[in-house]
Amino acid sequence: MKYKENWEETKQKWEKYWKRENTGRPLMSIIAEKPEAMDAEKAAHLKSVDVEDKYMNPERIVERFRYFCETHDFLAESFPNLSVDFGPGSMAGYLGSEIVFDMKTVWFREFVEDWLDYPDLAFDPENKWFQKHMEVFRRVCELSGGDFYVGIPDIMENLDVLVSMRGAQDTIFDMMDEPEELLRRVNQVQDLYFTYYDAFYDLAKQMENGKESSCYTVFQIWGEGKIAKLQCDFSAMISPDQFREFVQEALRGQAKQLNHSLYHLDGPDAIRHLDAIMEIEEIDALQWTSGDYGPDGTFEEWYPIYDKAVAAGKALWVKVYSGETEEWLERLDKLVARYGSSALFLYFGPVSRENADKILAHAEKYWSDVEGSFTRECRKRDSRRVCWKRERI
Repeated sequence: MKYKENWEETKQKWEKYWKRENTGRPLMSIIAEKPEAMDAEKAAHLKSVDVEDKYMNPERIVERFRYFCETHDFLAESFPNLSVDFGPGSMAGYLGSEIVFDMKTVWFREFVEDWLDYPDLAFDPENKWFQKHMEVFRRVCELSGGDFYVGIPDIMENLDVLVSMRGAQDTIFDMMDEPEELLRRVNQVQDLYFTYYDAFYDLAKQMENGKESSCYTVFQIWGEGKIAKLQCDFSAMISPDQFREFVQEALRGQAKQLNHSLYHLDGPDAIRHLDAIMEIEEIDALQWTSGDYGPDGTFEEWYPIYDKAVAAGKALWVKVYSGETEEWLERLDKLVARYGSSALFLYFGPVSRENADKILAHAEKYWSDVEGSFTRECRKRDSRRVCWKRERI
C-alpha cells in the first residue's frame, strides 16, 4: 500500500486484535506530522471553499487526502484511509430526509408526521442523495487507485435513522403510543441496512492475497471482510427496557452479518445500556466516549465500563487526547497494566514525530505482552475461554 510501510504486519495485528490474541504491544493509531513536507501555498489552495467542494467534489477530496498522506507518516497500526461521508446517519437521506450540509456539520430534516400513515421503508435506487453519494464514492474509489482505503460511510442503523426522519420527541411518543409500529420500522431499517452497506462495500473493498478487506470511516478500524461501527446514540433518551425492546435484537442481527464490529457507546446517559450491549456476543469491541469535550478514554473513572466489556470478552478501543504526552503515558501505564495488550487499540490524533517516537518507544518497552490484572482474573473465571475465541463468519 502506498504511504504505508509496514502494511503486512499491520494487517496481522488487526486480525489478532479482533480475536483478542494480539502479541507484543497494543495496537495504536499514531500519525506523525512531517513539517519539512508542508507547503503553505498548496495547503491554502486545497482548503475547502464551500460545501460542494468539501463533500461532493471527488477530485478535490482525493487531492486533499493525498496531500495529507504526503505530509504525514502512518506509524504503528495507523493506515491511510479516506472518509467520504454525507453526514453520520446518511441512510435517513436515502429514505427521504433532506440532507443539510454545513462546513462544520451535516444534519437531516425531519419529515415523517405519523408512521401509521407512512409507506413501508423500501430501497429506492433513484433517491437523489443515494445516487449522489454513490457517484462521489465511486469516483473517489477510482481515483484512489488502491493507494489507500476508502472507508465504509457512516450510514447508521436502528432508532438513530428513524429519529432523523421523525424527530426525537415524536419518537419517544411513538414508543409509548405505537410501540409495535415503531419496532416494525426499526426492523425495516435493519432489513435495508446491508442493501446500502453492500453497495458501498462492493466499491471500497480491497482484495489482497485472495481475501477481501475493508475499513470503517472515522474510527480507523480495519479487518478482513465486512466491518462496521454500531451505535444507538438515541439510547441516551430511553430506558434499559426500551433499549432491549427496540434496539438490542436489531444490533445482534446486524453484528451477525459482519465479520468484525465495534460498538460506539456515546455519553454518560448511554452507560445504562452497557449490560444489554455486552450480551450481544457477536459484537467484538467497545469504544467509549465521554461526550463533547469530556475527558478521554484513559481515565480510571471509566474502568467500570471497561471491566464489563473485558469480562464479556470484548476488545477495547480507547481514544487518547486529554493533557500532554507525559500524562497520556502515565495514565496508559495503568490502563495497560489492568487490561493488557492482547485486545487493546489506542487512538492518538496526529502528533509531532518527536512525540510519536516517544510513545512508540514507551509502548515497546513497557506495554509488550502484558496480560493485565483484570483480564487475568476474568480468564481464571472462564477456564474454557469460550468468549475469548469466538468464531466469526
